[in-house]
Formats: sequence, structure tokens, C-alpha cells
Amino acid sequence: MIDPELLRRCIVNNVLQALSEDLGDGDISARLIPAQKQAQARVITREDMVLCGQAWVDETFRQLDPEVCVHWQAVDGEFVCAGSTLLELEGRARSLLSGERCALNFLQTLSATATAAHSAAALLQGLETRLLDTRKTLPGLRLAQKYAVACGGGKNHRLGLYDAFLIKENHITACGSIREAVEQARRISPDKPVEVEVESIAELEEAITAGSDIIMLDNFDLAGMRAAVALTAGRARLEASGGIDTAHLREVAETGVDYISMGSITKHVQACDLSMRLL
Repeated sequence: MIDPELLRRCIVNNVLQALSEDLGDGDISARLIPAQKQAQARVITREDMVLCGQAWVDETFRQLDPEVCVHWQAVDGEFVCAGSTLLELEGRARSLLSGERCALNFLQTLSATATAAHSAAALLQGLETRLLDTRKTLPGLRLAQKYAVACGGGKNHRLGLYDAFLIKENHITACGSIREAVEQARRISPDKPVEVEVESIAELEEAITAGSDIIMLDNFDLAGMRAAVALTAGRARLEASGGIDTAHLREVAETGVDYISMGSITKHVQACDLSMRLL
């Protein structure tokens, strides 16, 4: 779970950077409108989606103009149908228009991520296997997209390189063996989870013996996953990874693995189609 205070700081910084790159030294188009002219606006979705990104939208208008009122018609994690109103805005017309693109960029991207996670997680209904995200996220939006995955019904893998070990082939080579890598990890941070990526049953056996918490089965076929589940017998949690798409997601889960990680739910998202109109 993402620490709420860490997420709050992330939201403030995300918005600060987004507004800075968009506004520069001022919105010259907004100057066409009298400074005190008031307006109302409505944001709708043109497609079915899972809403995500409320806090980013709220923060956008808070930083631009605290007097803008944002009235939400749905909440993060809620499925909304095409044509639905997501939110209504009231305030200075200049502020509404200056914040429009920044706010919609966050909302369309994070809702798309949540929707992708929701679609994938739904395929696992009735099974114990859980969907995980990866670090294959948009630069600068790591926590935002991981929050969106959780809104859509997925689970967060490690947030970065700092909160859990993931011992991969190059780490193993540099350390000398899986056992040596795991033992070193325990010495460095005994409280951090240790995951080892393996490419064969032989490496799986070594990772189990070394006391790994989680073992990632990298590009195993279905027969290999079933064999890995039988061999592991609950001594470590197993994560299937590598080129898994929604067409094969459920059959992978039915092998008995604990987790399936999918980079596509964050890196292949297509922004939701949203529109804002002044009333």
C-alpha cells in the first residue's frame, strides 16, 4: 500500500511540474477573457471507464486558483458509463480554461490505467491469484499509476528500487549465486522482502533453498508453471511474469501461481476520451 503522505507529496509535485510546463510565464489565450468573468464547466467521458485521478484534478485547481469549486459526480474506483458527467466546475473562466488540459491529462491517463487494471483483474475473479503492476510506468507518474492500478482492483508490486529486493540474472552473476545474493540481501535489509527471478526449475530449487520470499517465474510456459507450483508447495510465493496478456491471463492463474505481473496495464494504456465544456 502506498503511504498516504508520500502520495500527497507526489500529487503536489506532479501538478506543480505539469502546470509549470504548460503555463510557462502565463496563459496568453486566457487573457482574452475578462479577469473576473465567472463560468461553469462540465467534464464528461465518451467511453466506459473506471474513474481515477480526483486528487490530481483538485490539486490542479487548488494551485491555479483556490476559489475554483470542483463538484465530483463519481469517485475514484467507480465504473462510469460513456456519456456520464464526471465533475462540474465553478469559478473564474480564466482559471477553468488554464487548468483544463493539465487536469484532463491526469484524469484521462490515470483513469485509463485504472480501467486496464480493472479489465485484467476481472479475468481472475474466483481465483486466488492476484494481479500485480510493475515499474514500467510513465516517467514521473510512478506513484500515480500505481495508485490507479489499486483503484482498478490490482495490487502494487514494489514501488521502486528501495522498498524490496528483486534479484535478477545480472545480480546473481555479480554476487556469484542465488544463495549468496539472498544472504547478502538479508544482511543489508533484513526487514525487506526478497524476490528472486528464475528461468528454470533448477534455479527455482536454489531460490527456494536460499529462503526467498517470492520467486518470479520468468517466461515459464504453462507446464513449467504447474511444475513450479507443485515443487514449491507453498514454501515461497510464486509470481508469473513475462509477456503475459489478457488473452492468456486466466489460464496462467489456473496453474496456481500467487501473482501475475503485467507491465501492459501501465505502459500500454491509451488515454480515456474525456471532454470539458463551458456551460
